[in-house]
Amino acid sequence: MDDVRVVLIGGTSNVGKSTVARAVAERLGFAYRPTDLLARHPGRPWRTPEREVPSHVAEHYRSLDVDELIESVLDHYERLWPRIEDLITLHAAGTGSGAGLVLEGSALWPSRVAELAVPRTAAVWLTADLAVVRERVHRSGHYATATAEERHLMDKFLARTERYQSLMTQSVDRLGLHRIDAGDGRSVAELADAVLAATARG
Repeated sequence: MDDVRVVLIGGTSNVGKSTVARAVAERLGFAYRPTDLLARHPGRPWRTPEREVPSHVAEHYRSLDVDELIESVLDHYERLWPRIEDLITLHAAGTGSGAGLVLEGSALWPSRVAELAVPRTAAVWLTADLAVVRERVHRSGHYATATAEERHLMDKFLARTERYQSLMTQSVDRLGLHRIDAGDGRSVAELADAVLAATARG
């Protein structure tokens, strides 16, 4: 890891990217950043104590089928990629703020990352069994006590999330990239160890 200045952690929603990426950044003394801060696609369509679901987010999931939801989010990531690439290049060159960068997000699409001609960069993708992802979404969205409409929006979000992971995993495996099961009961510290071991192998 001595020569790596940028660690990329991809994966679908609710696999633990943010938590693991923060742990890796702390271990390395690197800055942490999610790709969502660069430009956010319609996010999670369920209420939290701090946030109501914006009407445009609810309409996005209500009006599109799964194929359209996937097409929309992948188009968003494609438009976002030049900004991501610039950020990676900046930190890999050592001219960005801080000692290095841990960048995480679903926008780190495997084929795009594989095409990077940027040295001192390593990448890994997190996956989890779909039952694990589903349970996390249901718990976060209080699915058991949600209204029928709220459940419908969560179901659409989950369908998109599951399709995304399937497509992403196929791409990661086809390209021979690193992926780690983040839903097998390992602690955050153990997952951070696994990420560091994978990225050290290049």
